[in-house]
Amino acid sequence: LQIKQISDGIFISQNKYCNELLNKFGMEGCKEDATPISNTCNLDLDEKGIAVDNSKYKGIIGSLLYLTASRLDIMFVVCLCARFQENPKESHMKSVKRILKYLKGTTNVGLWYPKGVSLSLIGYSDSDYAGCRLDRKSTSGTYHLLGSALVSWHTKKQACVALSTAEAEYIATRSCCAQILWMKQQLRDMELS
Repeated sequence: LQIKQISDGIFISQNKYCNELLNKFGMEGCKEDATPISNTCNLDLDEKGIAVDNSKYKGIIGSLLYLTASRLDIMFVVCLCARFQENPKESHMKSVKRILKYLKGTTNVGLWYPKGVSLSLIGYSDSDYAGCRLDRKSTSGTYHLLGSALVSWHTKKQACVALSTAEAEYIATRSCCAQILWMKQQLRDMELS
């Protein structure tokens, strides 16, 4: 992590790690992509696809998961691609390489924590509906702000099959609220609230 403390706040990034990752996986000279995932991407098992090196795929996924500690923007697609680690195909590797191409153009993206912000907690959640083509489970995503600073986020496939969009959204909202309650207690324990 690179942590830059300046008079009006703190900036945390992993630009050095991004560049090391691009070099490690032979993508340092790649063309940049504007987004980490295509809007037409529909990953599935691709049983008829050509298999790729399992250990390389897992290595890239592991490296990208480490990067999500400061990069909310790639969290969803990395977790989506991680579902196919057991038997990755060329289509999965193509999606993973697109994430690396996106990182090529966004190595300096990070987290900004301004000085003197309020300590009010705000949470946001969203969900798709039956987005996983394999089991029709939905995926939740949440993020939490302390004042204007992003402090927590996650994306996860839901444990059960939602029967409606409302149910999928409710499951995501419940997860978001549980995190907010935990964070409120932490602030109370530190006597900041």
